[in-house]
Amino acid sequence: MSEVKARHDEGRGNRGAAVFAARLRMIALALLILPAFALAQTGGAPKGNPRLASLNIEIWPEYDRPAALVILRGALAEGVKLPAAITLRLPAASGGPGAVAYSTTADGNLLNLKHERVNSGEFITLRFEVPERFFHVEFYEPIATGASARAYRYVWPGDLAVDRVTVVVQEPASASEFSVEPRLEGLSTGQEGLRYRTGELGKLEAGKPLPIALRYTKLDATPSRPKAIEQPVPVTTPGPALAAAPVAAATGSGLPNWVLPLAAMSLLGLSGAMFILWWWRRESGGARSATQFCAKCGAAQAPGSRFCATCGAKVA
Repeated sequence: MSEVKARHDEGRGNRGAAVFAARLRMIALALLILPAFALAQTGGAPKGNPRLASLNIEIWPEYDRPAALVILRGALAEGVKLPAAITLRLPAASGGPGAVAYSTTADGNLLNLKHERVNSGEFITLRFEVPERFFHVEFYEPIATGASARAYRYVWPGDLAVDRVTVVVQEPASASEFSVEPRLEGLSTGQEGLRYRTGELGKLEAGKPLPIALRYTKLDATPSRPKAIEQPVPVTTPGPALAAAPVAAATGSGLPNWVLPLAAMSLLGLSGAMFILWWWRRESGGARSATQFCAKCGAAQAPGSRFCATCGAKVA
């Protein structure tokens, strides 16, 4: 009897240990799930966003600075009531958008769009109201360029549902061993001689993030399109002797600016005087040539006279 009781107690102890172990596993699983669940609740897609017919995500690493230029071009789905309110999250490292705009057509002129921004942890949240179907957002994220092996990763947070997602990645000038994940099959060359990777990724539901990872090798830190650098204007500090004397504004010839106008005025005055002298001599000579004299007695004769009024001789 005691032996049966001992086996019963042993079985009950084993069952208790199994139940206790199962409970421990459930607690451990809950501890693993809760952070992910909390992250999903706090980092999920904003509520009330409209659906997009298309979204173009363009990434241009090291285009004009040591950063990745990210361009988001969205087109609202047909039937979305305008104006439409949109909430969009950008990476906090971007420091905020460089441009928020809209257009009346897919390739139309961009017009600035008023927006609000709120810093919230790892994101900067934008809120804007788009009056047309097409909107455009740009921002930069820094890239570490200290080493030749470089990488950049952008995650579309899934703030809006999209019927068709297109990703375009520009390869930096002089980059090699370039790779993109997800794989982009299209390859083309733009007007600036830079290569572009393009891929259609299909439909994406709201709340589903899309990571885009780039890796490449680049031996220099020169951007693909460096900005024009303005040369500083040289400044000369005068010494004591120069500081005491008045400084005349210099012309391109190195002479004071009053010299050339004075020379021009002098030349003009001299030309006028020479013209007056020439005219006076011409008039004086003409008057003398118009007066006739008698060849016999030398008396002056009136213009048109045929005979001398003094001696009666014929005037030649």
